[in-house]
Formats: sequence, C-alpha cells, structure tokens
Amino acid sequence: MLLHNRIAVVHGGGGAIGGAAAKAFARDGARVFLAGRSRPRMEAVAADIRADGGFAEIAIVDALDEEAVERHAGSVATKTGGIDIALNAVGVAHVQGTPLAELSLADFETPVAAYTRTNFLTAKAAARHMRGKGVILTLSTPGARMSGVGFLGNGVASAAVEALSRILAGELGRSGIRVICLRPDAIPESLAVSHARAAFQGFASRAGMSVDEMLAARAANGPLLGRFPTLAEIGDFAAFAASDRAGAMTGAIANLSCGTLVD
Repeated sequence: MLLHNRIAVVHGGGGAIGGAAAKAFARDGARVFLAGRSRPRMEAVAADIRADGGFAEIAIVDALDEEAVERHAGSVATKTGGIDIALNAVGVAHVQGTPLAELSLADFETPVAAYTRTNFLTAKAAARHMRGKGVILTLSTPGARMSGVGFLGNGVASAAVEALSRILAGELGRSGIRVICLRPDAIPESLAVSHARAAFQGFASRAGMSVDEMLAARAANGPLLGRFPTLAEIGDFAAFAASDRAGAMTGAIANLSCGTLVD
C-alpha cells in the first residue's frame, strides 16, 4: 500500500476531484480527513471509504477562512501526530464564457482572489504540521497555458496557482516537503457534483448548445486522446504523486489533460 499510515487532509473532500482523490488515498492505506462545506457530500465520500475498510473523518471547514483552516490542521495533527499529504481540491463558482468587453471586474477577480487565497491558507497550515517530509497537491486547469475568449479569470487564477505551487516547492523543499500541481482538463462525469456545469454553461449558451454537447464536441476535436480524463485517473495519479514512488518529483505541473496541452 503506497500510502500506508499516511495522514491525508483533503479540502474540498466532498467534491468530484477531492472525493476521487480521497478514495484513492484511502485505498492505498492513508487515513483521510475530509474538509469542506457540504456535509452530505463528504458523508457520501466517507461512507464509500469506510465501506472499503478505510478510515475517513469529516469536518466542516471554510477553506477561505484562515482561522478555520489553521484550527482544523492543528486538530488533525494533534490526533495523529502530523500531516503527510494535503490536497486542495476546493471549487469556486465563477463566470466563464463572457468576453472582456462584458466581463465585470468582480467576475474577473473572484476566481483569482479565491483560488490563490485558499491554496495559500491550506498549504501554509498543512506545512506547519508536516513531519520531516510531506506532499502538498494543488489543482489548476489548461487555462493557465492557453489563450482565447471567455476564461480570463479562470486562466489567470490557474496560472497563479501553478506559480504558487512552483514557488512553494522552493520554499519548502529543504524541509522535505514536495509540491505538485495537477492540471486536468474538463471531467464530464464531475458535472453532477461540482460547479463546473454552471461555469461551462456560459460557453455552451454562446455556442447554442448544451454543456454536454459542447464537451462532446471539444473531446472529439481537442485532446490528442479524443477524450477527457476520468475522476479515477486523477485520483490514481494524486495517490501516486503523494507516494514515495514519486519522491523525486516537486515543483512540477502534472499535465493530466489527455493531450489538450502538449508540454
């Protein structure tokens, strides 16, 4: 078991990616502490983990609240002796599909401010309690490296999270802490349990099609593999990246886009 007896904190643990990663962590032996704002969704993830014989505990935590994040990290560390893995999979509802001429300053700023704030807070809180070594995982999107119309806030936010991850790797590396940013593309199966459908709706409406039709068209004409990544693939990679088998990897942006981007 790659993560035997590791302690993993997953912010956004009731979401699509957070839940998939939490299940993968638990499957590989980690004790998982889910943090988020939706108790029912976290309870569902925890129930799946427990049904498979794993350990999961949940806590209501606003990942934009510094005191709440610090308090939760301290509580986990007090119970377990420290934190080994921290994943921020928090989703922030934001506007996409709106061109610059129609985009308000507030709609531009919302994802940039929220994603940088939450990743800073959760990384700082977890790093305080990492015992000799640890892994901090973040999430971005292909928008960090692309150009186009309608995703200015999302793209700038994603690029900022990637820059934050690279610099954190330098800040924390001599303490034995690795930092890896996961960059998946759209994940159609996540639409039912995330903010993604609402975000994609702006693009779909302007194209005169449904979100599902738009994503199907993108999959057929964009990613080199002719499809988007699955939640299981993202969760499995997160578990690998958090394990000692990826011990030489830090400061990296993991391209999990199925070939939407080519590095």
